[in-house]
Amino acid sequence: MATTQRILVCEDSAVYATALIRLLEYDGDLKVSAVCTTASEAMAALPRVRPDLVTMDLELPDMNGLKAVEEIMSSQPLPILVLSGVIGTEGGKAESALAFGALDAIAKDGLGIRDPAGPEAAAFRRRVRILCRATVIRHLRAGLKSRPDRAEPARPASVIGICASTGGPQTLVRLLNGLPADYAIPVLVVQHIGAGFTEGLADWLDQEVGLPVALARDGARAGPGAWIAPSGAHLKLTGTGLLFLDRRDTGGAHCPSGNAMLASIAAAAGRTGVAVVLSGIGSDGAAGAAAVRRRGGLAIAQDRASSAVFGMPQAAIDLGVELALGPADMITALLGLRHAPLPGPQ
Repeated sequence: MATTQRILVCEDSAVYATALIRLLEYDGDLKVSAVCTTASEAMAALPRVRPDLVTMDLELPDMNGLKAVEEIMSSQPLPILVLSGVIGTEGGKAESALAFGALDAIAKDGLGIRDPAGPEAAAFRRRVRILCRATVIRHLRAGLKSRPDRAEPARPASVIGICASTGGPQTLVRLLNGLPADYAIPVLVVQHIGAGFTEGLADWLDQEVGLPVALARDGARAGPGAWIAPSGAHLKLTGTGLLFLDRRDTGGAHCPSGNAMLASIAAAAGRTGVAVVLSGIGSDGAAGAAAVRRRGGLAIAQDRASSAVFGMPQAAIDLGVELALGPADMITALLGLRHAPLPGPQ
């Protein structure tokens, strides 16, 4: 008999909370054990309810949801799913919540809340079940600001590709914050995130970390900084170091795809390519990381102990990476690379 997974809903709208309960409990294996209308009430209820997951609204009457996520993840960490209202109007709160340790952010209007039997609602419940089983770690805000000493230059690298999904933003922001603002090696990033959040993530990261961060632009030179793959296109690297946004084949499980990005890095950079696969559900990035290693490049997976969801790193390890590291050791490895630029356009 399957174990019922307990959920605490933090939502100040009684109408929305009622509809969310109906959606979550539709299949019978998810149980809303408490509904709290304020963040303070939710945090006080955690020891009593002991939920497997908290759904967190961002706009609450006492303390905003972002502050609540930060408090929970620093004191009594557990899986948190942010449910965001109108995308683009909350000043980067959803993106900040992910960096503070929330596992995922989903727009409220994308849950299929009006039709609990529909495909959107069923997909939402499948995601909730996975998040309920995720591993979370204590998140200390001060830890984001640490910058390990730069290692001596050694291995040549022309480009770094990072693929992340559920639980990945917390590690992604730590990695980018561990690199100096003048870090010369371009960093390409595929982060699986809910529709509509990618631009906000890029803007928030640009303000949060010293390294310049922007959405990737088709035909732009892959220069210093971090380049985030936009929604609806595969981010690829050409042999002359230009970014290519491939909108022709956007099928498959993910678009943008970590495999597509890393495979292009393998082809373009060969032994100077670097692949990093972070926390996430599924196996995206594994085949691409293996391609990078086959061409003589460096392939790194996040280790089990620091991964919220070990699916993607485990798949990458199974196909063959060189290193499985926690965030601090990843930063040290990236700081130890020697920039070897790709040839420019002829």
